[in-house]
Amino acid sequence: MSSLQQMLLTPEKASELIQSGVMLAVAADEDVLASLPCGNWVGGTIPYFMGKNGGVTTRGLVFVTPIPKYIELTPRITYYDTASLSQVCVEAPQNGFSLIILPAFSEVHLDYAHHAAMYDDMFMKPVVGWISGIHLDDMGKRSPKVRDGRNTKMLENAAVVIHVPLPDNISANVNIVNLFRPGTGDVLEFETSGFEVSQCLVNGKPTSLAQYLKSIGHDTRLPLVADYSGAFINVSLKAVDQAHDRVEFYGPVFQHVHYKLAGAFPGSYETAFMQEAAQLPGQANFSCNCILNYLYSELEGKRTGNVTGPMTFGEVAYVLLNQTMVHLTLETH
Repeated sequence: MSSLQQMLLTPEKASELIQSGVMLAVAADEDVLASLPCGNWVGGTIPYFMGKNGGVTTRGLVFVTPIPKYIELTPRITYYDTASLSQVCVEAPQNGFSLIILPAFSEVHLDYAHHAAMYDDMFMKPVVGWISGIHLDDMGKRSPKVRDGRNTKMLENAAVVIHVPLPDNISANVNIVNLFRPGTGDVLEFETSGFEVSQCLVNGKPTSLAQYLKSIGHDTRLPLVADYSGAFINVSLKAVDQAHDRVEFYGPVFQHVHYKLAGAFPGSYETAFMQEAAQLPGQANFSCNCILNYLYSELEGKRTGNVTGPMTFGEVAYVLLNQTMVHLTLETH
C-alpha cells in the first residue's frame, strides 16, 4: 500500500509522480489538468483546495490523492456515460470503494443526482467522489471537465471512476459533515426538475422562487433541504436573479419532492463548520469539501483540522450531496 498522502504539488512534481506509476485521483484547473502526462489516474477541474497549510485558490497547482494498491489487488480505472452510469456499483469490488468524479451541470451529473439511490448495489459498496467545477470568474466562459488520465481527452459529459479493491481485513468508512437541517418554514415543491427554476409551489401555491426568497429575506448561504427517510440532502443556491426571475442551483431540484429552507444555526458559519470538522477521525485516504463551505466559512488561508482535498461543486458519499464535507478512511480489523 502507498504511504503517500493527499497533497498539493507543482505540475512538475505531479508529473513525476504520474510517471513513476503511482495511481492517483487528481484535481487542477483545466489548463494544468490537460497538460499532465498520461498515466494511471483520473481527474477533474477545480482551482480551489484545502492544502496542509490552509485553503488556497490557485490555477497553477495540482491536488493529488494517491490510491492505495495492495499485493494482487489492482485498482481499475473506467468511465461511464449516461447509458452505463447505473452500473457503477455493480462493477465495484465486493470489498473496497469506488472514487467517482463527474463534471458539474452535465447530463451525467443530473442522472447521478436523480437516480443514484436506485442504482443496483448502491449503499452495499462505498462510493465517494466529487463534482468538478471551474473558477467562479469563468462562469459562462468555461465548462467543468473530467479526464481519464490514460489518454488526453477532456470530457464534459462522462464520469471517471477508480474501483479500488481492499483486502478482507480492511474496510472503507465514509463520514459526512452536513451542518444543515430543514427549517420550520414553508414547504417548497417544483413542477420540473433541473439546475434552474423560476416558479415553485409554496405550500401548494404557485410562486416566483426569486421573489419569495427576497420577500422573506432569506440568507442564500442556507440551502434547500429534503428529508429522504431521515437522510438530509441539501440543494445549494448558486444565484438568485431577480431581474430575470430565476434561481440557479449547484445541484438539481426534483419534481414532487418536499423541500424546506435550512434553518439557521447558532453562531457563525465558520464556527459551526470548524466544530463539526474537528470531530472527524484522523488522516483521510480521501476527502473533499464544498466550494460554498470554503467561501462562506472564509477558509482561504485557514485549516480544517487534518482534512485536506479539493473544494468542489458537489460531493459524493453514495449519492450526490451539496454543501457537505466527505471523508473516507481505511480501517484495519
